[in-house]
Amino acid sequence: MVTISIVIPAKDEAENLPLLLDGIEAAMAAQDGYEVLVVDDGSTDATAEVIRARMQSRPNLRLIRHDVSGGQSAAVHSGVLAARGGIVCTLDADGQNPPSELPKLLAPLLAPGSDRIGLVAGQRVGRQDTASKKLASRFANWIRAKALKDGTRDTGCGLKAFRREGFLRLPFFNHMHRYLPALFARDGWAVAHTDVAHAPRHAGRSHYSNLQRGFVGAIDLLGVMWLIRRKKKSRPREGA
Repeated sequence: MVTISIVIPAKDEAENLPLLLDGIEAAMAAQDGYEVLVVDDGSTDATAEVIRARMQSRPNLRLIRHDVSGGQSAAVHSGVLAARGGIVCTLDADGQNPPSELPKLLAPLLAPGSDRIGLVAGQRVGRQDTASKKLASRFANWIRAKALKDGTRDTGCGLKAFRREGFLRLPFFNHMHRYLPALFARDGWAVAHTDVAHAPRHAGRSHYSNLQRGFVGAIDLLGVMWLIRRKKKSRPREGA
């Protein structure tokens, strides 16, 4: 029985995926009942072929494909919809999120009495990015934290673990993956945080620019603020 699903959104990451998948197997060696779903978000390289070849010897590896690129949030959403596990972990396909951190993310959700924890969010330390990217990220996170008061210093980290049922009840929109702490808290879930390592990109290049992130981030932030203000206030109680 699958209890944990690891979802990897991937676009043109054929060179990075073999090392990443090897790392996941090593990190999850002591964990029974897990699967790995790679969501190919409209890649133009050999991403799908790399996964298909590996699937022949790894029955717990699955491939989901988008005919056209829908973005990271769309890829994560497709992966969670297809997931068989009640707990979902996500990490980026570029190799900058070390898979060795997965057990650390899972621990709070698997602990006894953890039913109210909906999300464990990784927060990067020792980031291996350019100075401009780190500065832009720090500024964006500062604005977001002031506006949403979500207690998270780094929502852009791809390493997250959450309850599938909680995620699927969230309102879907593009770039929602950057606002999961605020959205889970909006729905009454407890949110935990853990520091995680960060690694240099092994191959390829980033699909985002600082200008692109800043423009869409401003619009998304206003939308999330609107969603939080209009959250459902009452909670049903059966048999009350």
